[in-house]
Amino acid sequence: MTDNHIRWSHAGETHEAEWLAISASNPPKWFEVIGDQTNADTAYRLASEGCGMIYQGDFQNARQLLQALARRIDKKPLKAAPTLLETFHLHRARQIQRANILNKVILHLEGGRSAMKRAPDVSEALAHAWDAAVPASVLIPLQTLQGMVGAYEWRKKGVEVPVLGQTIQPYYGVYSPVRGEYLELIAQTPLQAKTAMDIGTGTGVIAALLAKRGLPHLIATDNQPRALACAQENLQRLGVANKVKVVEADLFPQDALADLIVCNPPWLPAKANAPIEHAVYDPDSRMLKAFLTGVKAHLNVNGEAWLIMSDLAEQIGLRKPGELAGWIADAGLDIVQRLDTQPKHGKARDAQDPLFAARSKETTSLYRLKSR
Repeated sequence: MTDNHIRWSHAGETHEAEWLAISASNPPKWFEVIGDQTNADTAYRLASEGCGMIYQGDFQNARQLLQALARRIDKKPLKAAPTLLETFHLHRARQIQRANILNKVILHLEGGRSAMKRAPDVSEALAHAWDAAVPASVLIPLQTLQGMVGAYEWRKKGVEVPVLGQTIQPYYGVYSPVRGEYLELIAQTPLQAKTAMDIGTGTGVIAALLAKRGLPHLIATDNQPRALACAQENLQRLGVANKVKVVEADLFPQDALADLIVCNPPWLPAKANAPIEHAVYDPDSRMLKAFLTGVKAHLNVNGEAWLIMSDLAEQIGLRKPGELAGWIADAGLDIVQRLDTQPKHGKARDAQDPLFAARSKETTSLYRLKSR
C-alpha cells in the first residue's frame, strides 16, 4: 500500500483502489472487510484501533451502522469543565474523535458506483466534489460520501438568501451562507462607494449583495480555486457577473484600490481539522490580523473597510475582551460605527448545546473602519 493506493483481499480475491484524499489527510493504517452481520460494538472497537472497515453488503445497512456509531459517541456526556474555554476544547476533541470514528466506515466505488445492494448512483455528486478526474476504483468514507451527496443537492436546489431574494448554490467544500444575520447588516449599512472588494468571497454572496445594492465595480478574491469557481457561477446566475471581477489572491489583489473593502473572516481563533472548517476557524487569528494590517494600503481616500465579526470568541474565552479593538487601533484604523445584531440560528436557542452559555449571548457586528 502506498500513501493513497490500497490493496486488500477478500474471499480469495485481491482488490485495488485509490484512497479519495479529499475525505481525510491519510488513509487508515489497515483495513478489514465487514458486512451486514457486523454490529456496532465490533465496528466501534475496530475503528478505535485505527482500522478502516470496507463495507460489503446492503447500502442501507451500512448507513444504519454509521448512525449507530454516531449515537454511541453522542450519548456520552462531556466531562464537566469549570470554564467555557475548557468546555470548548473538550467539545472540539469530541468532534475530532467523532469524525475519526465515523470516517472508518468505508465504501468501495467503481466508476462512481457501488456494487452494494440498494446503493444509489452517486457518480454525479462525486464528480462535482472532486476537482480532478475521479479514479476508476476508489475507497471513500461513507460519512464523506454522504456529505458530497448533500452538498450536490444543495448545489442543485440552492440555499435561500432572504436579503438577496434569490438562492446561492454552494459547492462541496465551500462554506454555505446559512447564517443570514451578517448579510442583513451588510444590506442595511449606508453605502456611498462606487468601487468595492469582497475579501475571501467563498460562494460570492457578499459580492452579489453589494452588486445588487448598486455598486458598479467590484473585485471578489479567494485563494481557493473551488471557491473562485463557485463564486463565478453564482454571480453569473444572479446576473451580476458584469459588475464583479473574480480574482485569485491571498486577501488583497496587488496594487488594487477601492472605496469599500469588506471581509467576513473566520470568527474563532482555533485549529481547523477539515477543509470546510477553515471558514470557521482561523488559527491565531491570522487572516483577521492580515486583513487589518493590510487593508489601509488598499483603501481610496475617505474609503471604508467593513469587518464582520462575532464576539463568540470573547464569550468562550478564545480572545480577550478589547483585543480586537487593540488590533484595529494598531493597524492605524478607527471604528467610526459598529452595527450589532443577534444570531438567529438554532444553536443560539439550544440549551443542550455544550456552548449554549456563550452562544446565547453572542453578538454579530459590522465594524465600519476608516484610516486614522
